[in-house]
Amino acid sequence: MAEARLQGKVAIVTGSGSGIGRATAELFADHGARVVVSDIDEVSGQAVAETLGGHAMFLPLDTTREEQWEHLLDAVNGKLGGIDVLVNNAGIEGSVVGQNPDEISLNEIRSVSGVNVDGVLLGCKHAIRHMRDRGGSIVNISSIGGIYATPGFVAYGASKGAVRQLTKSVAAYCGNKGYAIRCNSVHPGIVETRMGEEVLRTSHGDVETGRKLRVQGIPVGRLGVPDDIANAVLYLASDEASFVTGAELIIDGGQLIL
Repeated sequence: MAEARLQGKVAIVTGSGSGIGRATAELFADHGARVVVSDIDEVSGQAVAETLGGHAMFLPLDTTREEQWEHLLDAVNGKLGGIDVLVNNAGIEGSVVGQNPDEISLNEIRSVSGVNVDGVLLGCKHAIRHMRDRGGSIVNISSIGGIYATPGFVAYGASKGAVRQLTKSVAAYCGNKGYAIRCNSVHPGIVETRMGEEVLRTSHGDVETGRKLRVQGIPVGRLGVPDDIANAVLYLASDEASFVTGAELIIDGGQLIL
């Protein structure tokens, strides 16, 4: 590695027990950050933190519970002296069936929105409170599903669209208040994770068939992998993106241009 792009920074990555969150935590540690691995799954989260050794610590977090956000940020402030980067990565797809607009239940809507919208908003709220005197970067993981239609996954698409708008509002608010806090969103296409495989299986009957069909609509000729997204998040978290706020970075292999 030629340069540690997050040297000395403290970063919280939610949902970092697996998938994109794990890849992001690992990359951040490689680039000199002290990483707070957080996840509702304490077993997987602790395992990731242990693989990162002295670069990381694990703190459990249910992003839908405000008191847990308060405890997490207070703990990070006390143990690490503050926070420079928050990656709001934790999210769910919800039920893989029954998200048609004329069938979806209110419980399903609330479940998906609770994690994907409320959890992100709470993260922004408490990160701003801890960053406003020192500055920092908030990166919210949305989806291309927040940009184009998702008729079979309306709760998921609506929640990711909300993250897109929320990001711009947070960026504008922080700018208006004179806080040196940037806020940007990342919009992955389909990625080779457990969630991605479940989408392929549900949409096409089995993962391999789904993979072959989806690749036909991606100009670069492959599905994404977690490191593709983590590298984009690293850029937005770093000082290299000091003039970038309120932006949406699409990482989809060109899917949306077709």
